[in-house]
Amino acid sequence: MVKSLITCDCLGTQTIDASALSEATGLDVRPPCSALCTTQLDRAQAALEGGDAVFCCTQEARVFEELAEGLDRPAPPTLDLRDRAGWSADDVPKLPKMSALIAEAMLPEAPEKTVDVISEGLCLILGPADVALNAAEQLKDHLGVTVLIDDASAMPDTRAFDVVVGKLRRAAGTFGAFEVVIDALQQVEPGGRGGFGLTDPRDGAVSQCDIILDLRGQTPLFPAPDKRDGYLRADPTHAPGVAAAVMAASHMTGTFEKVLYVQTAPLLCAHSRAEQTGCTNCLDLCPTGAITSAGDHVAIDPMVCAGCGACSAACPSGAITYDAPPVDHTMQRVQTLAKAFLAAGGTAPRLLVHDAHGAEMIRLSARHGRGLPADVIPMEMSAIGAFGHAEAVAGLGAGFASVTFLPGPTTDVSALETQIALTSAIAGAGKATLLDTTDPDAMSDALYDATVPAPIAQPVRPMGTRRQITRQAAKALHPGTDQLPLPAGAPYGAVLIDTDACTLCLSCVSLCPSGALGDNSDKPQLRFQEDACLQCGLCANICPEDAITYEPRLDLTDAALRQEILNEEEPFPCIECGALFGSKSAIDRITDKLKDHAMFAGDKLRMIQMCDNCRVNAQFHATDNPFQGGEKPRVRTTEDYLSKRRDH
Repeated sequence: MVKSLITCDCLGTQTIDASALSEATGLDVRPPCSALCTTQLDRAQAALEGGDAVFCCTQEARVFEELAEGLDRPAPPTLDLRDRAGWSADDVPKLPKMSALIAEAMLPEAPEKTVDVISEGLCLILGPADVALNAAEQLKDHLGVTVLIDDASAMPDTRAFDVVVGKLRRAAGTFGAFEVVIDALQQVEPGGRGGFGLTDPRDGAVSQCDIILDLRGQTPLFPAPDKRDGYLRADPTHAPGVAAAVMAASHMTGTFEKVLYVQTAPLLCAHSRAEQTGCTNCLDLCPTGAITSAGDHVAIDPMVCAGCGACSAACPSGAITYDAPPVDHTMQRVQTLAKAFLAAGGTAPRLLVHDAHGAEMIRLSARHGRGLPADVIPMEMSAIGAFGHAEAVAGLGAGFASVTFLPGPTTDVSALETQIALTSAIAGAGKATLLDTTDPDAMSDALYDATVPAPIAQPVRPMGTRRQITRQAAKALHPGTDQLPLPAGAPYGAVLIDTDACTLCLSCVSLCPSGALGDNSDKPQLRFQEDACLQCGLCANICPEDAITYEPRLDLTDAALRQEILNEEEPFPCIECGALFGSKSAIDRITDKLKDHAMFAGDKLRMIQMCDNCRVNAQFHATDNPFQGGEKPRVRTTEDYLSKRRDH
């Protein structure tokens, strides 16, 4: 069944060409209503009863959901055409942009992967006694409350909730599974007359809780505290903030779904080999501390991960990929938007990548300002940090003239700037920009005033890994170009060998996590495939001669896909059998260094110039063979024992 698109011109404030949209999208686009959510609600009811309909209004989604519930129908999907396209100061047709937004909305949604988190409502409250005890009084009927104070004289005469005295040493964990360590812990002894007594102080007491309400007004217990689920903070001197935190805590009991934001492939990780550290991109970026070193690879605590996506954008090997939504789905969205816009007659579209905060800015600009230009296509991401250079270059290769990033208040701007710089180096200056503003009018003005660069002449839509897509899109953006210089730290580039220093020990080959470096079993050679190199640093760190350096670049020629010889030497022939082994320079160097050594006098020096088989054979037949034992004792027989008896 063809989906029906229920449109509304919102009291005549936008123009919708239903027939043109129907032709461009292949959908059944109904003639626009004017007041679908009020006086023409009967049309909405008919559409719900008729079947598979999409309502082009997100502002009044609640009205349509309630109507569907009354009709015992599922809530209809909604699509915002008005704020993102219809309400715009541009006096040009909006058909290409609307077609693109509709085509994207028709893509199947990527299901989220979640895990259940159970909170029994055990809440630990920290802070000054007066503020913490008042918060506990409000929460005692909703949660299992324990208050930690550091002044025994402030102990209240109540057992409506638990109060303990002590010093918090540390806290770890996340929502539903916090663990705290308390020193000088004193608990209430409720018996006896007068004020409650306290137990003797005890250090290192360990306890668990589901929620931590931190009203201390001091340094947070966790990095990126606003991203740690179950950890609520407020300034104890700011009553509205404390009230909001108490209200939020009161609702944090029951079973909740925790989104699993990323997926990992440890075998691809280039973090470490043989106790040598290589790539640390994700470790350096993670704001919550969810990523830790686990030997040769990194480990991610999914319960601590807040889903900012920066690790996925920066991972050179694909060992970490964003999964909410998956990278493939994001690439598909980008390519669908560009393809539909161009197919509907548009030229030089611009992509605006934003998060939920940016979506609200777009709504405010549309209602009260100039809105978005007709050639700017907004694409909302749950985490803008997951949209890295690969996705941006893919968009430019698909036909977008530029990509603009609109960060929200929780976005790691420095990580985003690194990806923008890499995108600009690959695609060209001015192709990727950062629009860092919280003013809707300033956002609109910047987009209207921007100079639009020329888009690619022949759009491409490659498939594969992020690295493969980047390479193919870059080739399309720069036809006839062999190499693109990249900034330091880029995940693409060449390994350069100082052949005068390199001894072909091949330590680098054994540690290379991607197989970019290889050897030749038939002769002393060091081979390199540039397309596979992650520039992780492991080979340079392990090289005993410091013969390895890097050149960040993107080689677009076919040579990058082949193994090229970086260094080779003449093999050394065994002086006994002639078999080739090792390199001549290495054998000559070792022989020269040991020729005057007492332990290598005589024929022993010659053994260095023998292959393994001949060396063992020569050692075995040497007069001072360490493997040679004395004469074996004769086996005693029955006759020997009988002869001994006769002799006695």
